[in-house]
Amino acid sequence: MADVPNDAPEHCPGTSSDQAGKSSACQGCPNQNICASGAAKAPDPAIEEIRQKLTSVKHKILVLSGKGGVGKSTFSAHLSHALASDDSKEIALLDVDICGPSIPKIMGLEGEQVHQSGSGWSPVYVEDNLAVMSIGFLLSSPDDAVIWRGPKKNGMIKQFLRDVDWGEVDYLIVDTPPGTSDEHLSIVQYLSGAGIDGAVIITTPQEVSLQDVRKEIRFCKKVKIPVIGVIENMSGFVCPKCKNTSQIFPPTTGGAQRMCEELNLPLLGRVPLDPRIGRSCDEGRSFLTEVPDSPAAVAYQNIIFPFFCSLKTLHLVYFSLFIYTDVISH
Repeated sequence: MADVPNDAPEHCPGTSSDQAGKSSACQGCPNQNICASGAAKAPDPAIEEIRQKLTSVKHKILVLSGKGGVGKSTFSAHLSHALASDDSKEIALLDVDICGPSIPKIMGLEGEQVHQSGSGWSPVYVEDNLAVMSIGFLLSSPDDAVIWRGPKKNGMIKQFLRDVDWGEVDYLIVDTPPGTSDEHLSIVQYLSGAGIDGAVIITTPQEVSLQDVRKEIRFCKKVKIPVIGVIENMSGFVCPKCKNTSQIFPPTTGGAQRMCEELNLPLLGRVPLDPRIGRSCDEGRSFLTEVPDSPAAVAYQNIIFPFFCSLKTLHLVYFSLFIYTDVISH
């Protein structure tokens, strides 16, 4: 959890828990007296520091999925490339998958290092208007394992948000690991002051993926993150020769389309399988510029417009609610 100190024991109940400083797991912890007094329940000062740091970031978007291997990082990278194709926009991509950072490989940045400046860590740039930050830049080798418990992960995410010199950014895309655990709770807590515009949910058509994605959507509702929409990845395979479509992962329960209808969420688009996507990611190249006329590249480009429309609709809804609440309170 994000409210677990870095030096806490393994089973720490968290500083906001009623058992803080009192449970058996607290014995011997250097923070026990502070937690027992209730002083540790005060808001983390980093939340306000991050809010001030990110005032220059207009939009903050999370890319989520309860399931691993559905293409979150691939989508995050290509969404960033697509947004950065507009030279008037400044884009930043933050990889908070602490144990499995794949963004440096996908973006062609393996071997790059983070530099320290007077204003903080400097992100690594793919293009003049596309900045990237990942723990992968802090490892001596791509094969190094990050064997960290929750508190250390939380501390690293805090540093990424507070200490990176992002500058003026139009869209900050946050690529997350699968699940609803430490990294997700941390990013939500630390961005609570700065505000999260919404989340894009990634799934594949089969029910084994949709089951976990529904959990992720419920997580968003519990922590009050608006869902911008859903992307169905690996949605059929279009043969490059005969152009016929085959369902490699059959949507046995109706796929993302039916799930979105049931949960009243926008389906932003479907991206078909294309082996050239995998090759482009392995080579650190943008699939959108490598094979711009492929069905998958066209699908990515077609997602951008409904993405903007859904994001704009969320802003209008929340702005209206703000005005309504303000009028009622007066």
